[in-house]
Amino acid sequence: MLVSMRDFSWCLVLGLAGCGTVKGAPGADAGPDAAIDAAPDAAPPCGPTTLLAGGNDLAAQGWTVTMQAPATVTNGLDYVRLETSSAVGARVGGQLLLSRAGAVTAGAPFKLQVVMMVESVTPHNAFDSAAAILGAFTAPFGTGVQREQMIYLDGRAVGWADDTQSYAVTVLDGAYHTYELSVDASNVARLTIDGAQALMRTGFVSNGTIALGDQTNDLNVDSALRIRSVTKLCL
Repeated sequence: MLVSMRDFSWCLVLGLAGCGTVKGAPGADAGPDAAIDAAPDAAPPCGPTTLLAGGNDLAAQGWTVTMQAPATVTNGLDYVRLETSSAVGARVGGQLLLSRAGAVTAGAPFKLQVVMMVESVTPHNAFDSAAAILGAFTAPFGTGVQREQMIYLDGRAVGWADDTQSYAVTVLDGAYHTYELSVDASNVARLTIDGAQALMRTGFVSNGTIALGDQTNDLNVDSALRIRSVTKLCL
């Protein structure tokens, strides 16, 4: 583009006015109507993830049933009911566990909420429980370490199944209770019941699979449970 001497003089005076440039050409001022660079997308907000909704098909929700008779699984309106028993003259009793692989990330912090009613339960044996919550599980009964750190629910207490710690609480009262198991980045596990701190242990090991129900086939160690929901929460 040709610029006259008169125009050139004005360019020297106005210097920064951008004389002789064409809008949109390289080096041209973007102008006030230029688009503002978008900020990086923010991380999506953390929210609860429903892992089990009672009253719905378990397999469709990703759950596996590990069962040894006598045992039954039934659905109510908003719960799944698990029941085990022991036959007269039998050498072993029923076993019934619901497990879900990949429920949490192995080795990473997590928090689980279980809303459950214990209708009936026989007191646990060391490493065995008819009403159990497992933050790590390998079928059919769990490994030694998984059974040590398993949570048992007795009628008037909860605790770790290796009997290192227990907490007095009335579980067998005909009501639903909220059990929350959290494991932090230092592998410290904590259990709360209806918001009250109950248990803690260090060195918790998770393989990503969780389970709950009657973990043992010990004779006459049985239970009846109603599970309303299992939810993965944000830490």
